[in-house]
Amino acid sequence: MQTTKQTVTIINAEGLILGRMASTVAKRLLKGEKIIIVNAEKTVLSGKKKSKVREAKEFLEVGHPKKGPFHYRRPDRILRRTVRGMLPYKQPKGKQAYKRLKVLIGIPEDFKDQKMETLANAQAKKLTCPYFTLGEFAKEIGWNLGE
Repeated sequence: MQTTKQTVTIINAEGLILGRMASTVAKRLLKGEKIIIVNAEKTVLSGKKKSKVREAKEFLEVGHPKKGPFHYRRPDRILRRTVRGMLPYKQPKGKQAYKRLKVLIGIPEDFKDQKMETLANAQAKKLTCPYFTLGEFAKEIGWNLGE
């Protein structure tokens, strides 16, 4: 059995559109890349903040606190869950791909000096509609910074 040293790609999510970034990341995970996403709270959601928050709060009422389905409020968890929705996570290849993903809030000291890439096709500069960050969204739906 061959062991190949897997390269880790670090993606800076600052100013990237959530859905576009998630779909690109999902494709790359399925190809076998190991990906770490930093600055999850600075990812951008397009649309009006009020309507998105209202939708999310309605969705949060679904389920039981102990039995599920469980709804995340932390930006890193929301982003990770978005990527999971774009993977065939019930199949072995999807499970393995999902395990290769790591999402972090902010930039840890370990990654400060390392080369980070950004995704050109997911830049928020292209947006002409209103938009807001995932961190703002998370605070609106109940994320406490201490969690």
